[in-house]
Amino acid sequence: MRRLFWVALGLGAGATGAIMTTRWVRKQTGKVAPAHLAKEAKGGLMDLTKLVSESIAEGKRAMEEKEAELRSGAKLD
Repeated sequence: MRRLFWVALGLGAGATGAIMTTRWVRKQTGKVAPAHLAKEAKGGLMDLTKLVSESIAEGKRAMEEKEAELRSGAKLD
């Protein structure tokens, strides 16, 4: 009776482990699927584009401020 219990327990634990491993592997392969990687790359590219455009806008604003400062100092207006 004890052996039957331990065999059943071992089979149950093995089956549970196999199912959990299979689910984990499927989840991991989904993360490295080409569609998922392309989606992440697109998101990263969009973030980079936003950062560059904000940097350019900030540079233009700083340039205009400096030009106004220099014009007022030289009294060109």
